[in-house]
Amino acid sequence: MDIKKHIVNFKISVIGSAHEDEIDAKTREKAYKVGKIIAENNCILLTGAGRGISEHAAIGAKDNKGLTVGISPANNLEEHKNVFKAPYSVFDILLFTGFGYKGRNVILIRSCDAVAVINGGIGTLNELTIALDEGKQIGILEETGGTSDSFLKYFQKIKESRNYGKQVISSRDPKSLIVRLVNR
Repeated sequence: MDIKKHIVNFKISVIGSAHEDEIDAKTREKAYKVGKIIAENNCILLTGAGRGISEHAAIGAKDNKGLTVGISPANNLEEHKNVFKAPYSVFDILLFTGFGYKGRNVILIRSCDAVAVINGGIGTLNELTIALDEGKQIGILEETGGTSDSFLKYFQKIKESRNYGKQVISSRDPKSLIVRLVNR
């Protein structure tokens, strides 16, 4: 039997707030641009399959012919739509973990090559700490508020003592951030 080699594209998880009321129009546009740039760089976009930042990034990728994968906390599509009130049509692939948010977060982060952080709350902080522990490359989109900006300040204090120095990058520009993550 002849086994063909398949090129596996670089996978970037986009994480951030799922609460639309916490995200201003400028940050929504940045999330869309991040998704667009991920698609333009032939990367695969992964998200936690929720609303907010994840959905805007997925739309940006889809509008630019990118592959989108949602990692859902739900057991099935019915629970995803009705209990978690989460989008589904923006994803090419929707994987149901059945592990709730925290279990989903571990699978999401372990499934990617790098993480892009935009805004966020406590769930995003949970994903960030998992990404640090897993040794993932992390890119923080600056000036988007929430966890991303707060974490960046905290990270400056701990990066040397914990050997995280080269693991986290940041930028105000979505294109610069994604290109730097892909080329690390």
